[in-house]
Amino acid sequence: MNEHWMLTEIREQPEVAARIAEKEWEPICAVAEVIRRENLRYVMWAARGTSDNAAKYGKYLFEVQNGLPCGLAAPSVVTLYRSELNLKGSLVVGISQSGEAPDVIEYVTHAKSAGAVTVSITNNPLSPLAQASDFPLAIHAGPERSVAATKTYTGTLMSLYLLSCALKSFEKPQAEIEALVQAMQSALTLETTIRQSVDRYRYIRECVSLARGINQATAEEVGLKFIETCYVMAKSYSVADFMHGPFALVEPGFPCFLFAPDGATLPTVLEAAAKLKEGGAETIIFARDEQLLSLARAPIPVPVMVEEMVSPLVYVLLGQMFAFYLALARDLNPDQPRGLQKVTKTR
Repeated sequence: MNEHWMLTEIREQPEVAARIAEKEWEPICAVAEVIRRENLRYVMWAARGTSDNAAKYGKYLFEVQNGLPCGLAAPSVVTLYRSELNLKGSLVVGISQSGEAPDVIEYVTHAKSAGAVTVSITNNPLSPLAQASDFPLAIHAGPERSVAATKTYTGTLMSLYLLSCALKSFEKPQAEIEALVQAMQSALTLETTIRQSVDRYRYIRECVSLARGINQATAEEVGLKFIETCYVMAKSYSVADFMHGPFALVEPGFPCFLFAPDGATLPTVLEAAAKLKEGGAETIIFARDEQLLSLARAPIPVPVMVEEMVSPLVYVLLGQMFAFYLALARDLNPDQPRGLQKVTKTR
């Protein structure tokens, strides 16, 4: 299996997270100091694709932990409609693993001229996006050769987590960082379990990817990985939304992937899982809670307790791995999805 870059890069993720914490804490604290000094009141996130899913994590994180209202930018408001936005007093964060997304670069450039403090998060500190922002933050993931992003995605999440921590306190959360890296390493021990689970689903054509709260980013990102690498039509929902109209999709055998760590969202996720089982859904549940796992057709028992605010870094790793092995089961090359390139440039 080692000839596949995607798997190699999935396995590198704990190391990447630790490296970011080591190398970027001081630059991140500098950004936090400006946010405090300028009394910035809200955050806008500009991104596309995988980076947009990372932005959704940032939105939950900054609102829950820092009390900062957040919005997801629509870059075409600037790039196509040529609107002039009043962004004074705001923080605008542009996210692009390559740092070459033209619409994100243009949005950040506009935001800077419109009075915002701008930050970029990229894997290329010399990229145009990094140069366009006031404060470039680097992911330090090294080259990512698989077209499907894995380690740059969790690297972005790690950067956002550290920035949120720095906004609360300039004391580095070393114990929490070490626990998170260890939890990511523990998640990798589920590789055999996941590899043995995928064959049952090799012929699926569609599925839903579900979560609640901060792991909605996980559901979105794993759904994207199923589309990119397995050519499965995967639609992502919050379980709160899915229990409304979309629940009509559920029939016996319909595949539902559910990402459900312990925390504030667990009670409502338990209710949803019970209803899915009652409806005959084929549930693949990633969780630690035994009651929740008992409702799964294919339980993926997460072997470690992880704090909910950082659980997306652990649970998305498992979803990435499932997508990788499902692609292999379907005789596909997950490193080179058809019609895709590593850098997608849109305006």
